[in-house]
Amino acid sequence: MGHGRAETHRLRDIAVIRRVRDRIDREYAKPLNLEALARAAHMSAGHLSREFRRVYGESPYAYLMTRRIERAMTLLRRGDLSVTEVCFAVGSSSLGSFSTRFTELVGVPPGAYRREHSQAGAGIPPCLAKQVTRPVRNQEAGAR
Repeated sequence: MGHGRAETHRLRDIAVIRRVRDRIDREYAKPLNLEALARAAHMSAGHLSREFRRVYGESPYAYLMTRRIERAMTLLRRGDLSVTEVCFAVGSSSLGSFSTRFTELVGVPPGAYRREHSQAGAGIPPCLAKQVTRPVRNQEAGAR
């Protein structure tokens, strides 16, 4: 097994991992789980998790949750859906874990975020608005 073959494997893995990430970006609102993602990528769940973390710095699950929370922030700012409706609209099946993760990433619970940012956005100074509406940080952010 020469060095060339290992390198080919690694590059193929990265391409597969990128496809997994693209699928999460597209299908974040569907009930995705690691086993299904791994099966589709022809990898074991453990291998997919390790490789994904190596390339993107977080687990596929953490990445999925980040996508869902970012989408939830947009929906909450619109203000026409309740927190529960937003939770299910972005594909989370548990309001509790959704709220916990949202609070961890955003710094305030979804209910408070909705109150502070929906419609009332008109009342905050632009410098502050920019600060509170920035997207959640992510790996490979240099591309933005």
